[in-house]
Amino acid sequence: MIKRIIPAAALSFLIIAILVYQTLDISAKPRLRYHEVTGVKPLSLLSATKSAGQSKARIGSSGTQRTLSGNGIPAHQVGAFPNPGNPNSIAAQTVTLRMPMQPKFAAQPRALSFGWNFGVSVEGVVFDPLAAEFWHGDPQSGWSFNALGGTIALGLDENYAHVQPTGSYHYHGIPFGLLELADWSDETHSPLVGYAADGFPIYALNGIIDGALATARASYQLKSGQRPGGDQPGGAYDGTFLEDFEYVEGAGNLDQCNGAWTVSAEFPSGTYAYFLTRDYPVIPRCFKGTPDDSFRFAQR
Repeated sequence: MIKRIIPAAALSFLIIAILVYQTLDISAKPRLRYHEVTGVKPLSLLSATKSAGQSKARIGSSGTQRTLSGNGIPAHQVGAFPNPGNPNSIAAQTVTLRMPMQPKFAAQPRALSFGWNFGVSVEGVVFDPLAAEFWHGDPQSGWSFNALGGTIALGLDENYAHVQPTGSYHYHGIPFGLLELADWSDETHSPLVGYAADGFPIYALNGIIDGALATARASYQLKSGQRPGGDQPGGAYDGTFLEDFEYVEGAGNLDQCNGAWTVSAEFPSGTYAYFLTRDYPVIPRCFKGTPDDSFRFAQR
């Protein structure tokens, strides 16, 4: 039998390599991008001139729950993906979402948190307004970049949408392609856009509010003054971060969750509903009811 003798230098290198490997957490999540820039910038949106493929979506019911299934592909046109701001390609998804048929208010509004979709469109494309971009790349920093602030290039198209690494096309703002297909008009109540995770309907830009057709106006405003600075971002509150905004009751005609009581073709007896607005938060950032766990896509 021939014995293999490992040279001392090689043996030392092997031992060091083993020790280093043992200290690695191979299951660790990828590090988030590091940012320390501030200042809003105009959004540069990609022209939506391309087809994403065949859209499949079905809204049904099962007992006390409304169900929506589909492939996550919109019927409207989209931008070019991948692109310099978004390296991902659109891919069909298995969308299976549930929500209450008869939603009810919870004791307190519940803030939308990272890892949750707010809702889903009638075409099965999710509303996911929060961007996983934080001051110094730290989710615990207390400062979350506004996806529509333009500070971080996210490669959004004209539907204010882009693509997750999983291939999921999702909305950060108003899906104008969807509104066009639904024949939206400012002279009538908004068509049904989708459903929130707690079961309440989602409309866009206008509807019957306080008994009359009106433009939906959010009740959020920029804070006055300057950010703290130091180990936190400085500069004026200008919309770079979600934390630059505050709810001011009565500033608009919608509540803190961008909702109001409305009467629509789908709900002739009236219902509480959420509205997409032109101004922040655009897509609501809290739930009046209890969101279904099927809208949770990640642990954060």
